[in-house]
Amino acid sequence: MILTVTPNPSLDRTYEIPALERGAVLRATADRVDPGGKGVNVSRAVAAAGQRTVAVLPLGGPEGALLARLLEELGIEAAGVPVAGSTRVNISVAEPDGTLTKLNASGPELSDAEAEAVLEAVRTRVESADWIACCGSLPRGLAPEWYAELVARAHRAGARIALDTSGPSLTAALRERPDVVKPNAEELAQAVGRPLTTVGEAVKAAEELRGLGARAVLASLGADGQLLVDETGAYFGTARVTAVRSNVGAGDASLAGFLAAGGSGPAALASAVAHGAAAVQLPGSAMPTPADLDPSAVVTTSDIPLDRVLKEPA
Repeated sequence: MILTVTPNPSLDRTYEIPALERGAVLRATADRVDPGGKGVNVSRAVAAAGQRTVAVLPLGGPEGALLARLLEELGIEAAGVPVAGSTRVNISVAEPDGTLTKLNASGPELSDAEAEAVLEAVRTRVESADWIACCGSLPRGLAPEWYAELVARAHRAGARIALDTSGPSLTAALRERPDVVKPNAEELAQAVGRPLTTVGEAVKAAEELRGLGARAVLASLGADGQLLVDETGAYFGTARVTAVRSNVGAGDASLAGFLAAGGSGPAALASAVAHGAAAVQLPGSAMPTPADLDPSAVVTTSDIPLDRVLKEPA
């Protein structure tokens, strides 16, 4: 079972339009609403693969009630922690060429008691979890050290932790030695304090995060592929993608694929790449099912193209 923790979940509404024009009245050609937040997306991808997952998350207001119902409809157990504020609603506008414009709300402010209640909800379920995936930004009211405390408590209970966050929250948690951290290229650059322009520079940055405490680094490099750097070495994975429809949640799908495949080694990296490639070809923040995956399109290697220039330098 994979337990996910999303301290700032959302309802994600996506509109597909022919083109974005400022100041115009636009008609959507399609729209959808999905349960959102990075940990929630991981749970959705795990559930889509037919595996058990439990989502721990604060829920408030009618938006939180709808989020819980949507999760239930997907076969995901929602371990909701009631909070006074309302769950946020995020808006994404998708254009045919793959351009995505996102409007993310800040979400509710959690009290000290509510923050502790989320940690307690994790504690009561930790023994049944093969992995705990802690994902996303922290809501107002939570100090950057909150994830570090969660990692420390989970490790004391014998659990393995995957952490997908950025900025001070990531830096603070590294000292507690999370088993896997999953930055994208921009977050990896932010963590080491310098831009990354080549795959080789990304590998070096991942090694630095390991030096700061991360036991393994799974880094998404966008269209350039993904990196896995752990105690056994460094590995690189790419996949053939026909057309990008939406990249919302693609990194979360990658993490789900990685953990579902065991959470270590080149085989888990290949699963991560396959899940991420499938996700970007789906609408909105839809998560891939096994039928969407194309393992034959994935290539993983330890012969990393260190000089390759990243298409989207951080």
